[in-house]
Amino acid sequence: MWPELPQQVYFQEALRSRFFRMGIRAPPQLLELAGQSLLRDEALAIAALEELPAELFPPLFFAAFAGMRSQALKAMVQAWPFPCLPLGALMKEHKPQLETFQAAIDGLDVLLAQEVRPRRWKLQVLDLRRNAHQDFWTVWSGTRAGVCSLLESEAAHPMRKRRRVEGARAWPKQTCAPVEVLIDLYLKEGTPDPSLSYLLKKVKQRRGSLRLCCQKLRVFTMPMQNMRKILKLVQLDSVQDLEVNCTWKLATLGRFAPHLGQMVNLRRLLLSHIHMMPHAASGKEEHCISQLTSQFLSLQHLQELYLDSISFLEGRLDQVLRCLKNPLETLSITNCLISESDLMHLSQCPSVSQLKDLDLSGVNLTSISSEPLRVLIEKASATLQDLDLDECGIMDSQFSALLPALSHCSHLTTFSFCGNPISMAVLESLLRHTAGLSNLSHVLYPAPLESYEDVRGTLHLGRLAHLHARLKQMLRELGQPSVFWFSANPCPHCGDRTFYNPEPILCPCYMAA
Repeated sequence: MWPELPQQVYFQEALRSRFFRMGIRAPPQLLELAGQSLLRDEALAIAALEELPAELFPPLFFAAFAGMRSQALKAMVQAWPFPCLPLGALMKEHKPQLETFQAAIDGLDVLLAQEVRPRRWKLQVLDLRRNAHQDFWTVWSGTRAGVCSLLESEAAHPMRKRRRVEGARAWPKQTCAPVEVLIDLYLKEGTPDPSLSYLLKKVKQRRGSLRLCCQKLRVFTMPMQNMRKILKLVQLDSVQDLEVNCTWKLATLGRFAPHLGQMVNLRRLLLSHIHMMPHAASGKEEHCISQLTSQFLSLQHLQELYLDSISFLEGRLDQVLRCLKNPLETLSITNCLISESDLMHLSQCPSVSQLKDLDLSGVNLTSISSEPLRVLIEKASATLQDLDLDECGIMDSQFSALLPALSHCSHLTTFSFCGNPISMAVLESLLRHTAGLSNLSHVLYPAPLESYEDVRGTLHLGRLAHLHARLKQMLRELGQPSVFWFSANPCPHCGDRTFYNPEPILCPCYMAA
């Protein structure tokens, strides 16, 4: 028979005896049973939280979340003994019901509403990102060794019993730092996500004590008015990765620009499919472009810039570049029209001297001198690792002029220039110029012009096999260990490509034949 003990003490000691004789490294099945045992009496479990050892919180929270025990979740958020609660990682494994998510947010709301700080208040961050702290829950279920760095203080002494200190001074609410909610936001048109709507409602109510921080922001098609309401609640200086991937008019981007300027810690920016109206007044266009480019002056930490399908770049690239104040690691200008003067400005821009990744795919360079591009590659040769020049319309003479600069790119690991009309002789020259690049391992070449039967782009597989064998033999003789790929021009019928490494990977049209 169990001894006569107060119910809460009896519960704790029985639990400790059943599940911790083997220490925190007990098999995960026992911790699972611990959670189930606690949650059989939800009211008792809630009452015991004040004295519950910190190491029991994660497995108990896991069980409560999976079992949709809303009241237990709400109470556990208030008593959470660690600085960070990585709820997003748990939501990735167990898609929560709206009621379950609301319970967790309500627990945080109750915590922030208290006049005095609870004794065990440790929570500083509620992390709702799905891909953060992936190992947190498995660490505490015993399936991995070690502990997460975010578990400090009480976690350093997992088996220490924590009793209430008589006469302990309560911390006034006003001395408490705000709690941060970390989230990745995906703003798109359609029915609002009810979980996000509930969170935004609480952030608005607790403005000042609850800070919504968003490191990754993705903007798809959404009415600007709705987007502005959401962005007003976000700490925009927390955004580090922004993608605007929607078919906006230039005027719409101009209205978004002031928000961009507040993202002062931005490290990665992608703008895609921004179009000018055919008959828009030129003065209004220039004003919108100026609105956008002036925001770049505030982006002192920008490292990666991606511009895709931007219709206003031609003749104005220098306007963007001169507002960049720090060296970029990645510059991607794809599927855009640019002029020779644009490329000249790019080659002279101080921000490109330390590039690791340069992508100009889909930029037509056929009628542009190769000299600015040669200067650009030479300028970044000490750091350049990835170079993409796919579908640029580069001819033999232009490509030959680039070879000396390419041979100086000692850190180059990946080079792709498929879709350019290059002859076998120039490909052989390329192999000789890049033979000394020991880091070059992934290369995507176009099939040489001699492997096509006609001007329509019909590939002759026999010729391709013969030319491929010649180039492979050259690679062996030069001692170059590159992964060697051919890439044909798109099939005139279906648009797919034929790859060759070492056997052909044919498009459906060839396979049907």
